[in-house]
Amino acid sequence: MIFIVVKFKTKPEWTEKWLELVDDFSQATRSEAGNLWFEWSQSCEDPNTFILVEAFRENGAEPHVNSEHFKRAMAEMPEALEETPKIINTNILDTDDWSLMGELSID
Repeated sequence: MIFIVVKFKTKPEWTEKWLELVDDFSQATRSEAGNLWFEWSQSCEDPNTFILVEAFRENGAEPHVNSEHFKRAMAEMPEALEETPKIINTNILDTDDWSLMGELSID
């Protein structure tokens, strides 16, 4: 699985509108054959920071970055952003889903 986490720092005037701005992009990405998940969160410490956690099957990310909705989002996002997003991108072998936390179990 290709596992990606991206931090987007929005301009304050775009914070309230960010999830609306990326909604079409998010919905289209979630419907891609290679997408496992595509989830947005907002930072508790800095409300102008949004974190995207996404995962793709091994060959799923290439069609994603070549899609029209990806290209459109990359063209639309800059006006709302304070700085270049920060990313962690890695391959995780032998899984395509979340694992249960070993240190905490709810019965």
